[in-house]
Amino acid sequence: MSWQNELYQVYENNYGKADEKVMLLPVYHSTANAQVEVTLSEQGEFCSAVPIRDKEDSVTVIPVTEDSGGARSSGNTPHPFADKLLYVAGDYKEFASGKRSDNQKYYQAYMKQLKKWNDSRNSHPAVRAVYTYLSKGRLLHDLIEGRCLNIDEKSGKLSQNNKILGISQEEVFVRFRVNYQDVLGGESRTWKDSSLYDSFILYQKENQDRIQLCYATGRNTSCTYKHPLKIRNAGDKAKLISTNDESGFSYRGRFDSKEQALSVGYEFSQKMHNALKWLIEKQGIVIGSMIVLVWASNMQLLPDIIGNPEDDLEDEWDMMEEEDSHSVKSVLVSDTMPVYRERLRKAIWGRKKQNEIKSQTENREKVMIMVLDAATTGRLSIAMYEELEISEFYHKVERWHLETAWNCFWSKVRINTIRSFSLYEIVDYAYGTEQGDFIKCKSEVRNHAILKLIPCVISGRKIPKDIVRNLFNKACKPTAYENSYNWRKVLEAACGMIRKMIIEEKKDRGENGEYEVALDYECKERDYLYGRLLAVAEVAERVTYKKEESRNTNASRYFEAFSNRPYQTWGIIYKRLIPYLNGMQYAQKQYYENLISEIENQFTIADFQNDSKLKPLFLLGYHCQLKNMPSKKNTSEEEK
Repeated sequence: MSWQNELYQVYENNYGKADEKVMLLPVYHSTANAQVEVTLSEQGEFCSAVPIRDKEDSVTVIPVTEDSGGARSSGNTPHPFADKLLYVAGDYKEFASGKRSDNQKYYQAYMKQLKKWNDSRNSHPAVRAVYTYLSKGRLLHDLIEGRCLNIDEKSGKLSQNNKILGISQEEVFVRFRVNYQDVLGGESRTWKDSSLYDSFILYQKENQDRIQLCYATGRNTSCTYKHPLKIRNAGDKAKLISTNDESGFSYRGRFDSKEQALSVGYEFSQKMHNALKWLIEKQGIVIGSMIVLVWASNMQLLPDIIGNPEDDLEDEWDMMEEEDSHSVKSVLVSDTMPVYRERLRKAIWGRKKQNEIKSQTENREKVMIMVLDAATTGRLSIAMYEELEISEFYHKVERWHLETAWNCFWSKVRINTIRSFSLYEIVDYAYGTEQGDFIKCKSEVRNHAILKLIPCVISGRKIPKDIVRNLFNKACKPTAYENSYNWRKVLEAACGMIRKMIIEEKKDRGENGEYEVALDYECKERDYLYGRLLAVAEVAERVTYKKEESRNTNASRYFEAFSNRPYQTWGIIYKRLIPYLNGMQYAQKQYYENLISEIENQFTIADFQNDSKLKPLFLLGYHCQLKNMPSKKNTSEEEK
């Protein structure tokens, strides 16, 4: 099934269901940000008016026509009910000073359109109240007298210095509240009145035109070539479907007219777009101009493919930490990889019973993944769309996080734990720059890189080599970071991605796709062994520092040079390490010298003297050895 039909099904299955936070818009309706709220009586008498100061409260559901539901940058296209002062104020000319201060053609077009609805058999008490009041042509007089809007004393016109939610007074959008005589007569907030929605829908259906074949449904119905905007947010001007580019030769050469190229029913378009807006507002992941959207056919909660699924369990770890910090450490540290695997399954699959999971797979439910991005301000593109069976989706996400996991320092409880990385972390560490306590990259770079990584998570595509290469290069420059914790995060993410790349290479060779996160004493790879040597030199020098010393070790200063010319640089590092070893107590000195000799003996002479650049495996050997080294305190206890 296509993405259009999937969105249409989302609308059909969810419209009318209660959702206090996010509303699935009815057809023939859209949203606008209102700045003024006018209260009328049921007879159409002015009661009061107030400026809207809360941005969230300003979002207003409004009826729209086919013309007004699109861009209104030019032409005279009023909304059917709530609209800007330019359209609804009959006395606009008296107080406005802009280019369109003479608004009579706009006001008359609005009133003519509203009168048709008011005179139809599908009229509504709120429509009659608004039409009766606005026919008097004194809206601005009442707003000024009620001190909702301000005028400039010198000119007598609306003040240019006063704005409501950043909008000038001449451009404010007006919505209406109607106080009914009968308390139970209806919802006074017209933008929340479902009976008003139904009234306009019936009115529109009775006045349908352009009956054609809808290519989506195969039925003859009222079709449209003006599709909705405001898809990503209330101010979004980008359209997903557009057919107004007749001068740009979008379809010429293949079709004589746009009707031959595409014909979509108005209701189908409205339901599809409204479902998309609803999903984005409800569960879309916003990354700059890009939207990542994942939904299931049964609308169940799904793991976040961008972030780290274990983040959902943080509250649980917090509770455990408060009860007994020692129990948390034992749960996280003991038998780490099996524990991590279990935690990951819990985070991804949730607390569902196995029979519930089985029934899902039997029903062949699907997960849809859609990525939207705007190449220009007026065009929205689908950068990616994929459908997966729900069980396959869960397994792919689980496998990604299992294969990219690494042993990291978890500052939450100040211990080491195995964890995977969010796509934000991977991209920021690969392409970002240090900004205080954080590392961030430019939004356009992040969008492009995350788009490359999403198929790796959900489709099992190989991890891009350029991202791994960037992480490796940045991790080889510890002195480039003012905050050592930032470098450690880059190093750990690099190790996780390198591990993933090694697993993929092993699978390509037909080998078992596993790679342990623990130190491999049997590995005799040149890159891995050189990484271990550098880690020993790092710790051996560091343990001789006094508590207040924070200067870089020789291993850190020569890190990048070592990765490029390991044999030559190791001679320099070891020569400079000798004074620190000589300053140690005998047992401690013997420990480090023996460890260095043990690692060097695993080299072949050719590998040890090979001075070519080290491969990414070098970082895994370095980090694993670093994690396996005893602290200064432990070494002293051994000496005793």
